Amino acid sequence: MPPYPQGLQGSLFDQADDIRLGPLGDMRRTALGDGAWIDLLPGWLSGADALFTRLADEVPWRAERRHMYDQVVDVPRLLAFYGADDPLPHPVLDEARAALSAHYAVELGEPFTTAGLCYYRDGRDSVAWHGDRIGRGAREDTMVAILSVGAPRDLVLRPRHGGAGVRQPLGHGDLIVMGGSCQRTWEHAIPKSTRATGPRISIQFRPHNVA
Repeated sequence: MPPYPQGLQGSLFDQADDIRLGPLGDMRRTALGDGAWIDLLPGWLSGADALFTRLADEVPWRAERRHMYDQVVDVPRLLAFYGADDPLPHPVLDEARAALSAHYAVELGEPFTTAGLCYYRDGRDSVAWHGDRIGRGAREDTMVAILSVGAPRDLVLRPRHGGAGVRQPLGHGDLIVMGGSCQRTWEHAIPKSTRATGPRISIQFRPHNVA
């Protein structure tokens, strides 16, 4: 296998050299309430650590700065974005997008088109509470599918108007799909971690005009 970037502890359960997807038939759905749900499939991608290495080395990652509270701050993660007509950085991601589009064709009614990538380099990198409500996600039910490679990090979800939340570790080829009203009625985040944790890359597949 290729050498791992410094800080990535490879999974003992994913020592495959070839990078490939499994079937989607074992997806497990959890109803969150208010019409929101999540589907979870651990280990959908075999060879996830090898894919992490390829993406970490070859994707043209960019750092961003944003205005926040009267100052400009660094975004605490690296980013990349691929539009509907852009070639994705590895063929298995094209396969993943096509497989997800086929699996959810009846329920979603449209294909997944874009892919956004986030590189969480260590526990200091994070994303704050938010919903993907730029575009149609603010007013329509939709789906966002997230494939994770690298070390596990917790994805946390909470109802927008209060109540019990959900915490789900994701990494090493795990897949989660947030659907129904999830982007409108719930929020999600990757919190900072004080524990020693390796790097993680998430690939978010979205339909047209959902961000």
